[in-house]
Amino acid sequence: MNNEEFTKIHYPAVRVFTADTGRISMEKHYVRSLLEVDVTDALQKLKQMRVPGRKTSFLAWFIKVTADTVAQHPPINGIRKGRNSIWVPRSVDVSTVAEKVIDNMPVPLPLVLREANRKSPVQLNDEIQAAVAQPVEHEGNYVLGSGANRLLLKLGAAIPQGLRLFIMRKFILNHPKRVNDMMGSVMVTSLGTFGQISGWIIPTSMHPLSIGIGTINKKEALIAGKIEKRSILHLTLAFDHDVIDGMPALKFVDDLVSALERGAGI
Repeated sequence: MNNEEFTKIHYPAVRVFTADTGRISMEKHYVRSLLEVDVTDALQKLKQMRVPGRKTSFLAWFIKVTADTVAQHPPINGIRKGRNSIWVPRSVDVSTVAEKVIDNMPVPLPLVLREANRKSPVQLNDEIQAAVAQPVEHEGNYVLGSGANRLLLKLGAAIPQGLRLFIMRKFILNHPKRVNDMMGSVMVTSLGTFGQISGWIIPTSMHPLSIGIGTINKKEALIAGKIEKRSILHLTLAFDHDVIDGMPALKFVDDLVSALERGAGI
C-alpha cells in the first residue's frame, strides 16, 4: 500500500469497547422515543442558583431528575437475568461520558455516578467536574472515577473482539450485579446542547434505559394564549422492550417530562 495516499490515525485502545457496545446493542430490542421538552423554566432556575459553592450544570441536574424518576418507576432500569426474571437495583447508578484527550486524540470515557438518586445536583456536578479534571496520560489510564479495575479493562482491550464479547455475554451481561457494578443501569449521553443545529441523537448502548440529550433551541410556543420563544430540548429515550412494556414506559416518560419542564429539584 502506498502510504503517501493515506493518513494513518492511531485510535486509543479504549475505542474497542465502543465497537463492542455497538455489537451488543444490535441484540437489544430497543423502543425509541424522540421528544421535545420545554426546559425554559429549568434553565432560568439553574442560572439563578449559580452562586459560589452551589454551582451545577444542566447535565448534572438532568441526571438527578432522571435518577429520581427512574427510582419511582421500577423496573424501568431492571436488568434481565435468564428467561424469566428482572433484577432491579435498589439505587440508580447512571453512566455518562467525559471527553478526554489521550495521545492527542479526543476520546469519550465512561463515568458511572453511583446512587445518583440519593445525591443532589451539586454533588453530581462535583463528581463530573472531578472526572473531567482527572489526568489521563496514556492508554493504560483511561478509567474515570474510583473503584474501577484498570488491569482487567486493559487486558480486555488487548484480546480479540470475539473472545471479549463471549466473556461479556457469559460472565457479565447475564449477571445483574456485575452489569450494575461495571456500567450502572441507566446511560445518559450528551453531545453538547447549545448550537445552531436543531436535532436529536440516537444513542447506542447496552443499558436497560438509554437517554440521548440533543440540542436546546429557541422555538415559538403557545403559552397561556400567547406566542413566546421557549428553550426546547430535543430528547431521545431508548427502552429495552425485554425489560419494560409500553404502558409503564409511557408513564415514566410522562413523569420525566413533567419534572424537567417544571425544573424539579432546583
